[in-house]
Amino acid sequence: MAMLEFIPQLGRRTLQSIPGLGAASRFLLSSLLSVFNRHFSFQQLFRQIYGFGVRSLILMVVAAFFTGMVLGFQGYYALVRFGATSALGTLIALSLLRELGPVLTALLFAGRAGSALTAEISSMKATEQLSAMEMMAVNPLAWVVAPRIWAGIISVPILCAIFDLVGIFGGYLISVPVLGVDGGTFWAQMQSNVTFSGDILTGLFKALCFGVVVTWIAAWKGYTARPTAEGVGNATTLSVVTASLTVLGLDFILTALLFS
Repeated sequence: MAMLEFIPQLGRRTLQSIPGLGAASRFLLSSLLSVFNRHFSFQQLFRQIYGFGVRSLILMVVAAFFTGMVLGFQGYYALVRFGATSALGTLIALSLLRELGPVLTALLFAGRAGSALTAEISSMKATEQLSAMEMMAVNPLAWVVAPRIWAGIISVPILCAIFDLVGIFGGYLISVPVLGVDGGTFWAQMQSNVTFSGDILTGLFKALCFGVVVTWIAAWKGYTARPTAEGVGNATTLSVVTASLTVLGLDFILTALLFS
């Protein structure tokens, strides 16, 4: 009986979520097209890129460095059983470029920049700053939302590329000086097995998709938050949780489509 009741409830909730998804999609499209609006500010865009990208750089570098070193250790002790330690460079590079780089970058970005984006927009709504802009005939989507969404879309692939480079360097420092893997073999195997279009560009494309999704969710949750202190906190928490789960689910879909 419980299962029979669950199925109609699932269908009902799915139907109820469709209008919200449509409104969120219209919100994203309007925000992206607001770059052509006269109220769009490129100065705001560069400021947000600095806030999202440059200020997240230390977090990404530290996380990538330790991720690469862990991959070096784990990969070495897995491959040494089969006498295939020469493939350690390929293992580290492909793991970072295809999966760990884009996914971890997006998750860290959602926790650091996405939460700040949601809190900022929802606080502006709670203090009626967005309503004041509308009264002054200023488009809040063009002035507030669009620069932040475009900044996130631009920042995440760049942060992902830096994450991959630092991670590979961390794996090299563990593999060659510490574990004794031959340095020439490490780089030669990596160069011969990693392709630019199949691995590097694919990973950056995934990072671009994650950047769109994370900033979209963060901006939408902030823009539709209840204008109270409790609403700001709930929107920020929900933004990080929703963006993180969406990134993991979208990663599975993109991996199945791109690497099948």
